[in-house]
Amino acid sequence: MFNSRQYEWADLTLILGGRDITGIRAVKYSEKIEREALYAKGRRPHSIQSGNIAYEGEIEVVQSEYEALRQAGNGSVLSLSLDGIFAYGNPINGDAMIIDRVVGIRFTEAAKEIKQGDKFMTIKLPFVFIKIKKIT
Repeated sequence: MFNSRQYEWADLTLILGGRDITGIRAVKYSEKIEREALYAKGRRPHSIQSGNIAYEGEIEVVQSEYEALRQAGNGSVLSLSLDGIFAYGNPINGDAMIIDRVVGIRFTEAAKEIKQGDKFMTIKLPFVFIKIKKIT
């Protein structure tokens, strides 16, 4: 039987520094490479050259989760260096688990913002990291 079930938000588990982050509201992480056309004789590129690979991401958490991370960093999330486990899937539903280990997370900013009408505060935490290891 064909199953077209897709992974959904409820299927995400994020472990940062060995702690299950339950106050997560959004997540993204990416791998990028520098690419540049090599021009020589003529007007058209001769090839595409590759450069450095960079890794960056962002998580958005509720304020209580941010405060727990801040305490773990002795008053600042900017002093933390952690690994993150991003696990997608629900084995109870028969999903194949997809697990990414994001190595060497270092947060680059910690800005709080709240506006009139908000029922809770969320904090976006951009980060850089060293590599992604596919566990499954």
